Amino acid sequence: MTRKLFSPALFFFCFICLLVFTSPLDGRWTGAITTPDGTYLDVAYNFITNDEKLTGTADSPVGQVSIDNGKISGNNFSFEVTVNGTVYPHKGVLYKDSCGVDIDFGSGAFIHTTIYRDTSSVKQFNFLINR
Repeated sequence: MTRKLFSPALFFFCFICLLVFTSPLDGRWTGAITTPDGTYLDVAYNFITNDEKLTGTADSPVGQVSIDNGKISGNNFSFEVTVNGTVYPHKGVLYKDSCGVDIDFGSGAFIHTTIYRDTSSVKQFNFLINR
């Protein structure tokens, strides 16, 4: 009887610890950008945080690139992605359920976009718990 109660309690405790020690920015964020030349791209950012350092990948139909020089300060963050030798600086602000991101395309061309947390994996996890 004790073993039956211990396993779910341990699982619940581990899950709560993960929530407490995970940054609100960690995970997959999706959205779309329209480049200065009018090209529409679906994008996904896979953020990994470690204290004030931000790493991960950025995905688009063009391919996957790494997130470089990432920094976090409170709800503000910044990073760069390099596509075909061109560096694109990003600056963002984390809100409750979204991030506002400004991307520098050079020569004074900036775009603003909003990305949203990808909750599809959370829904799958909730389905497994509630079975």
